[in-house]
Amino acid sequence: MTDILPSYVQGAWWTPADAKDATEVRDASTGEVVARVSTNGLDLGAALAYARSTGQDSLGELTFHQRAVLLKRLALALTERKTELYEISARTGATAQDSWVDIDGGIGVLFAYSSKGRRELPNAKVYVDGPVENLSRDGSFIGRHIYSRLRGAAVQINAFNFPVWGSLEKFAPAFLAGVPTIVKPATPTGYLTEAMVRIMVETGLLPEGSLQLVSGSVPTLFDDLQLGDLVAFTGSASTAEHLRAHDAVQTGGVRFTSETDSINASVLGTDAVSGTPEFDAYVRQLVAEMTSKAGQKCTAIRRAIVPTSLIDDVIGAVRTRLAERIVIGDPRADGVTMGPLASTAQRDEVLRQVERLLAGGGELVVGDTDAPTVRLADGSESAAPDGAFVSPMLLRFPDAESEAVNEIEAFGPVSSIIGYDSLDEASALVARGGGSLVTSVATHDPEVAVALASGIAAYNGRVLFLDRDDARSSTGHGSPLPNLVHGGPGRAGGGEELGGIRAVLHHMQRTAVQGSPAVMTALTGVWHQGAAARPYQNGDGVHPFRKSLAELHIGDQVASGSRTVTLDDIETFAAFTGDTFYAHMDEESAAANPFFPGRVAHGYLLVSWAAGLFVDPAPGPVLANSGLENLRFVTPVSPGDQIRVELTAKQITPRETDEYGEVRWDAVLKNQDDEIVATYDVLTLVAKELDAAA
Repeated sequence: MTDILPSYVQGAWWTPADAKDATEVRDASTGEVVARVSTNGLDLGAALAYARSTGQDSLGELTFHQRAVLLKRLALALTERKTELYEISARTGATAQDSWVDIDGGIGVLFAYSSKGRRELPNAKVYVDGPVENLSRDGSFIGRHIYSRLRGAAVQINAFNFPVWGSLEKFAPAFLAGVPTIVKPATPTGYLTEAMVRIMVETGLLPEGSLQLVSGSVPTLFDDLQLGDLVAFTGSASTAEHLRAHDAVQTGGVRFTSETDSINASVLGTDAVSGTPEFDAYVRQLVAEMTSKAGQKCTAIRRAIVPTSLIDDVIGAVRTRLAERIVIGDPRADGVTMGPLASTAQRDEVLRQVERLLAGGGELVVGDTDAPTVRLADGSESAAPDGAFVSPMLLRFPDAESEAVNEIEAFGPVSSIIGYDSLDEASALVARGGGSLVTSVATHDPEVAVALASGIAAYNGRVLFLDRDDARSSTGHGSPLPNLVHGGPGRAGGGEELGGIRAVLHHMQRTAVQGSPAVMTALTGVWHQGAAARPYQNGDGVHPFRKSLAELHIGDQVASGSRTVTLDDIETFAAFTGDTFYAHMDEESAAANPFFPGRVAHGYLLVSWAAGLFVDPAPGPVLANSGLENLRFVTPVSPGDQIRVELTAKQITPRETDEYGEVRWDAVLKNQDDEIVATYDVLTLVAKELDAAA
């Protein structure tokens, strides 16, 4: 792998003709050259144009569900070959556990977005946001909000610490939204990203132009960006601010989000004294965050904020656990639990920041800055290793208000401990971090949790509460999840990644559209009241429940006959169900209620009767009722009233991998005066073809 690391652009692998300026990338443990990296001569403008044309066209042919299915297939392909990725990952300094977080975590993001895409998005190309807004008295003019994909490229600039997860957590929502990706990994570990992209390309599953890889620097990239493009940046706050200041972002309409360095905290609650499960969980988590990925995590705990009276207990427990659990060395050596930093340059930078912390009032109470004795790949030990090794270090700051502890981040296995004397003081210390990705709180006292949440939530993208009930199941302080937002305010960058469908919508434009019900139906693929309908009534035509998904159309409707409600019906339903609420059984009390004219029918009786009015009972394409949503009772029904129902095919969602799909029906119950009694959506599972229903 000592050749030039290739880029994948415009549908082909590319290396520079002249690479004399190439940067050497070395094995983090041994210092051996792994690859050389250069983008000399790479036409970034052409790569962007290719994404905006070919990539947009190929992804635009697919629905959300079709893209979601491809994400799952890509995840399966990576899973089959992840052993190759693990072997390469060891060269970055990652232990097997570190690689699991990065590689399996990244693959898990693909699986998660595939699942959420099929469950939470329509099998369509437009996403409808929120309810209908009626803009006229007669319903002839309405408004809705829709999301459509941005028509540019998603440029993803990633950090060195998670070369697989960092790429896939950005790629997955962009791909699901239908926006092509250009991924630019960090040079020190970009060779692992290249291996991942190569596997994905070799599957043949990627739509043409949907994914490109730039291995190396991109100094002129922002000059070629334009309206419709997005940049998702992970790295230092200073670099983020430099990029954000570019004209393309300031006045050119390019969306820019960043996830940057963060002085994350972990607070030990006042109740979590030594010997409690919360104290033990706190120490386990603190040590894990100090040593996982050798502390090279944007979510790592940089400040341990503990009651002043418990500082010595925490220091002692951390020292003991590190001695018992941590073996530093080459990840390919048996028994190693913490590897080196990603590069010697990163090692030197971490040690510089530790010196700044010491100069700012910190005192090393665990570990030191000397080169540690490490275990080499052959099992021997060395006190002067060639790799980028650093010992775990815990610093104590007597002054919790010190600028250094609240502002300086040593991006390695380094944390600091500071004390507090009240929960308000603890909250204020969390806020001193200037905005964080995550703060965790170890407490079993709900009052402590509520007090801290109210004080710190506004300064964090995520807050984890750790106690004896969730300690074993918790994914931990430093583990962003695809269904929850990853990001944070202020110093943390102000952006949001992940968060489930929120991240997909970030790659789309929300637009308010206005028009007639017919136009809205055409735009959204969802039938609207007032648009044309094709009613089946009194046996005229084919009952919609006799139609397969291939035959059913938006607007197909059942318009039922009427049924009269009697007092006997109400009392029978009450006796049968046990629902003897006074509004149904006591005339005097019901009449005294401001909402009822007297005794009224149960709402659920009416919904049950409605089903009897619209259902075709014979076996057929309708396989099951899968739910009922948005039920609203509008007008009470008294004995002697009549009800009828209009049931209209509102939305049809075929499932890509099954022989059936979901049909959402618009149900409206009306009385003899044509007043609306109830509205709701009925969900049914319907066979795609008549043969599938047999």
